[in-house]
Amino acid sequence: MKDLKKYAIIPATPEELYLALTTEITARLWTGDLVSIDATVNGEFSLWDGAITGRFLELEPSTKIVQEWYFGETDSPSIVTLKLHEHKKGTSLEIRQTNIPDEDYENIAEGWEDPYISSLIDFYTEED
Repeated sequence: MKDLKKYAIIPATPEELYLALTTEITARLWTGDLVSIDATVNGEFSLWDGAITGRFLELEPSTKIVQEWYFGETDSPSIVTLKLHEHKKGTSLEIRQTNIPDEDYENIAEGWEDPYISSLIDFYTEED
């Protein structure tokens, strides 16, 4: 099992980014794909037509989102913590993911860059 840490600057306010990550209609717009989001503690979510699935563990509006991502049969859950910090160019998004199965690590790390982060940046860049 591996852990991952990434940072990205998203050209949106923390409030806008939080809504993009927790609101089904907005997530459909930035992912361009099928999305299901129940943004409540223990509520489940699915992005990119099921490519990413899990449940919400913590929700702190405009500040922090903690999720458990599902990876079939694993001993320890993969926990994703998204922290949103104000930044002069929008929002600094801090991503931490723990307990990534070794065989999935490379795909997960690449997926955070593209499509996840790149889709958010494109979505907010096009809005200007």
